[in-house]
This record gives sequence, C-alpha cells and structure tokens, in this order.
Amino acid sequence: MTGKISEIFDSIQGEGIYLGEKQLFIRFYGCNLNCKFCDTKLNYFREYEPEELFKELNHYQEDFHSVAFTGGEPLLQKDFLKEVLKFTAGKGYKNYLETNGTLYKELEDVIDYLDIIAMDIKLPSSTACKKYWQEHRKFMRIASRKELFLKMVICESTSESDIKESLALIEEVNKAAVLVLQPDSHARKMVLKKKIKEFREVFRQNHISSCIIPQVHKLIGAR
Repeated sequence: MTGKISEIFDSIQGEGIYLGEKQLFIRFYGCNLNCKFCDTKLNYFREYEPEELFKELNHYQEDFHSVAFTGGEPLLQKDFLKEVLKFTAGKGYKNYLETNGTLYKELEDVIDYLDIIAMDIKLPSSTACKKYWQEHRKFMRIASRKELFLKMVICESTSESDIKESLALIEEVNKAAVLVLQPDSHARKMVLKKKIKEFREVFRQNHISSCIIPQVHKLIGAR
C-alpha cells in the first residue's frame, strides 16, 4: 500500500483555535472538492509506504504539539491514512486532522486514531460548489466523539441563508463546538469586515462560541 504525499514540513499552525502551535504537517495529495477560494492547488506528490512515511517523521525534532494531516483531503486516502495514524498514535503523538468534512464513511473508519478534528463547513455561496449539508451533518456526528472545532470561510459572496443553515446544523449536532470564521484572504477588506462581524453576531446571539481568525501564516510569511 502506498499513499500520495505532496510535502512534509514543520511550522506553526496558522488557522483555527490552535493558532501558533508548532506542528508537523503531512500534506496529502488530491481533493474531492474544488472551492473557488482554495489556495492549495497541488500538482505534485511522492509515493510512500505507511512505515516509510512514519520513519520520515523521525528526521524532525519531537518538540511539536501534534501531527497535522492536511491536504488536499486526507480522507480520500483513508486506508493509507489509517495505517500512518496507527504508527503515530503508537508513538504517542497527537493526531490532528484537517478536513473538508464531507467524507463521513471514511472518517468512521479512522476516528479511533484521531485526537483533534478541524472540520470545514463548506458554504455553497462561498465555495461555488454543491450543497454538503447532509454530509456535514453525518460527519459532525462522528467527529463529535473527539475534540472538534469548526472552520467556515467567509467571502464577499457568502449569503445570510447559508449562515442560517449552518447555525441550524451546529445547533442540531454539536452546539459546544467552537466555530472559527475565516475571512477570505482575497476579498476586499472593508466589504468583508462588515459582513463577517454581522455573521458572528448571528452566532453569538444564538450562544454559539465563535471567533474571527484570519490565515495568520500568510500574514507573517510562515509556511
């Protein structure tokens, strides 16, 4: 069994509630979505066997908070991911999954080896993709067995109806999950500033813990 990996590197986490924590990143090749704001267009990879990839991690100092499996979408290579997670969990590392939150069947097969899940909620008006509300609902139910926080990219095109739909989803499945509103880095700042504050107020009024966190690694020039 081999997996397609685009890169391995250590850096600080630039998004979400673990902002600033040092992590060891494993970037998986390939994604099942094509979000309009995506800034990770991968066109290269190297193939690894699970144990070979795990041995590659030994070249890094063990001073990181967790191993971040990112992409792309790691769950597209579920079987390979599962074998690597077994190695890292066995070593005592924390396993941190960054995911678009659509592949719930694949998540079910690896959930026991995960510690932290950073799940995107893909708003149709932001992504220009189809609706994934039902997939997100099933995914979130499974992910809620572990530590879970949610991320949502807010664009100039993001609609109030999508915000209300996501609010209903969170209230139904896991109201305790922290929600990160992430401004689209390509949007006009003044237009987005007003919109994102209004959206955060919607969640605040409904007692959803939310915060506004940009992609800080881009602002400071980190990888």
